[in-house]
Amino acid sequence: MPTIAELHEGYTQKTLRPSEVVEKTISQIDSQDETVQAFLSVFEDDMRAHAKDLDTKQDRNEPFGLLEGIPVSVKDAILVKDKPTTAGSQILSSYTAVYDATVIHNLKQAGALIVGKTNLDEFAMGSSTENSAFQETRNPADTSRVPGGSSGGSAASVAADMCPASLGSDTGGSIRQPAAFCGVTGLKPTYGRVSRSGLVAMASSLDQIGPLTHTSLDAAYVLQGIEGADTLDATSTSLSSRQELNIDEIQNGDIAGLRIGIPQEYFGDGLSSEVQAALESVIESFGEMNTVIKDISLSTTEYAIPAYYVLMPAEVSSNLARYDGIRYGQSRFEEASSLQEIYTKSRASGFGEEVKRRIMLGTYVLSGGYYDAYYAQARHMQTHVRKDFTNAFKDVDVILTPTTPHTAFQAGSKADPLSMYLEDIFTVAVNLSGNPALSIPANPNDSTLPIGFQLIGNHFDEQTLLTLGHVWDRYIRQ
Repeated sequence: MPTIAELHEGYTQKTLRPSEVVEKTISQIDSQDETVQAFLSVFEDDMRAHAKDLDTKQDRNEPFGLLEGIPVSVKDAILVKDKPTTAGSQILSSYTAVYDATVIHNLKQAGALIVGKTNLDEFAMGSSTENSAFQETRNPADTSRVPGGSSGGSAASVAADMCPASLGSDTGGSIRQPAAFCGVTGLKPTYGRVSRSGLVAMASSLDQIGPLTHTSLDAAYVLQGIEGADTLDATSTSLSSRQELNIDEIQNGDIAGLRIGIPQEYFGDGLSSEVQAALESVIESFGEMNTVIKDISLSTTEYAIPAYYVLMPAEVSSNLARYDGIRYGQSRFEEASSLQEIYTKSRASGFGEEVKRRIMLGTYVLSGGYYDAYYAQARHMQTHVRKDFTNAFKDVDVILTPTTPHTAFQAGSKADPLSMYLEDIFTVAVNLSGNPALSIPANPNDSTLPIGFQLIGNHFDEQTLLTLGHVWDRYIRQ
């Protein structure tokens, strides 16, 4: 599958027709997805109808926008009007969205082709896409392994060349970790840069929608198409001229003198030798590109995981209280003799084990006698994590870390919830702080399993991350 940039050029030069791209997309899904199982639904008729209109536009020699005619898959936690939205959960198995998420509205306005909905860990709770109520997605690089999660279906759909771009959501690394495992590029934007309206909420103060693509330049195209303030999301932010993306500057790729910080806390015990070697090679390569490599310290790193796994379940327990068997979704109304039984029977059969675990944990830390001991302390630590990054960016322009401690693991090998939670060890801190972060393949030309590295930027400085990522893409693919 060509990149977004290549598809746009093909449409402009008339060497590609939208209807041909749609048929190739559907053919690739038919040939690959039986094994990979990235998609929960595919919108073939809608794509063909849209492509027919775009063919006519092309015949009239009308210009195409950057995202016009671009196939984009969507994580099934993001609403697409009149289409099923399950969030990977049995409790929403019968739910059809009644409106478009703001990001979907923006993509449709830009002329993108919505390919279908991709699989995920139930309510975005997981790091392997094994927690879906419907199917287990596999890693296209090695189908005995997981694609990461929770946006594993989105990452796999791009990695298997079933589409050039996908939308995922990232609460603690759910875009970046699967991007690293599958060998694609994944961007978690600054909190508030992209509207969350129409995203099935997991932890509202941490969730952020972002793109998964083949290249950093493609990620910039998608981000530019979905970002901006939204009256439907009070946490979304109007961008200043300084915060807006400049695609020309990204393509120019001027990184001379850029200060790259290397936090020593991310390179200690637990990091596999293969990831360590790949990251050392990346750092050495950037050093040869006239950047300034600086050792830094992020002293709160070890506390990010425990703080996250108090704050996130607390918000989960609140957000998922709406799934009560009354208003929408699966209900056990006919089996119940009381209102309480409707609640308990609907939720017991509708939620999976991981969702129940996090609801219980969140309810516990918010309960009387434990709020101050756990939740309040975690909020206090979140403040320190934010300060840690703020201080670091006084001395550097970007921070470089591993995305994951190892490569994709075998399906079924992490039955212990705690070992699964530690998959987020390098990613959760930026969700607590609200900073943007980009995961990029470190070894796209190797025959070994994909390895990703992470670039963390200052708030609303996606420009620097994407410029550095674009320079790396050109370097590694030359």
